[in-house]
Amino acid sequence: MGKVDSIVLLNTGHGKGKSSAAFGVMGRAWARGWKVGVIQFVKSGKWKVGERKLAEHLEIEWHTLGDGFTWESTDMDETVAKGKHAFSVAKEKLSSGNYDLLILDELTYAVSYGWVPVEAVVEAISNRAPKTNVIITGRNAPEDLVEIADTVTEMKKIKHAYDQGIRAKKGIEY
Repeated sequence: MGKVDSIVLLNTGHGKGKSSAAFGVMGRAWARGWKVGVIQFVKSGKWKVGERKLAEHLEIEWHTLGDGFTWESTDMDETVAKGKHAFSVAKEKLSSGNYDLLILDELTYAVSYGWVPVEAVVEAISNRAPKTNVIITGRNAPEDLVEIADTVTEMKKIKHAYDQGIRAKKGIEY
């Protein structure tokens, strides 16, 4: 691979903050005049996340292509098809040269659930347009993704409000 002017960041682990950190970079990139795109692999359009509202306000391109978490799925074939479709959208955007930053939110799940082969993800990211920076989020990142990332951060849960029976809070978790 030739010289690439961009980097790959990977936020993984069982702690909170993987996507939140990516969306913090989204705001920073937008403030620098970058063209930013977000592709969510698991969350469905039913999730009214605050980050999406912010992205729409900032005119950042946002694709919510999942249909929810697998344990909520009523049709796993549809869930898998949506995951594969999300990857085809991501692959096209990675190679397009139209983006300074692409956030592939929850991509690790599409790999760990077997919807998309890790080799295909590695190839798409390795062959991305030279100026396209990438942030990948999700638990249990496979070693192949760790290997190609320039920066890897593992979020470690020490304690979480949910463990104390406190439900997800609008404005904090979504």
